[in-house]
Amino acid sequence: MKLHELKPAKGATHKEKRIGRGDGSGHGGTATKGTKGGQSRAGYKRKLAHEGGQMPIQRRVPKRGFNNPHRIEYKVLNVGQLDQYAEKYGFTEFSLENLYINNLIGQNDKIKLLGNGELKGKFTVKVNAASAKAKSVVEAAGGTVEIVK
Repeated sequence: MKLHELKPAKGATHKEKRIGRGDGSGHGGTATKGTKGGQSRAGYKRKLAHEGGQMPIQRRVPKRGFNNPHRIEYKVLNVGQLDQYAEKYGFTEFSLENLYINNLIGQNDKIKLLGNGELKGKFTVKVNAASAKAKSVVEAAGGTVEIVK
């Protein structure tokens, strides 16, 4: 074996296509991209889920269910949580501003008070909605519930 006979092992290298290097390379002219059209040009990006003119799957599949545009999404606050938050954050009044300042809710969140749990303290609660049970539990403990729009 001589120095000029040395070669890498079979499968160790992969010949890279050197495109756009003139006609003598075999990949000149259109640089293996065919002629004309978006795919032959720089900066081309195929749209996500593009099916080449076939009716897209999101339009072929039947739509199901009902979407109520007037639904109001509430974050839930249970009566049992009021004592815990009062201890942790020092609340005596539960208002949307107090809850937002302490990162318990988002800026545009609406809160509904529900009646799960027991209440020991006396609190003023200002929320967007409250169940009848939650109102009675808070008022039985000596607190008040105010509905804020």
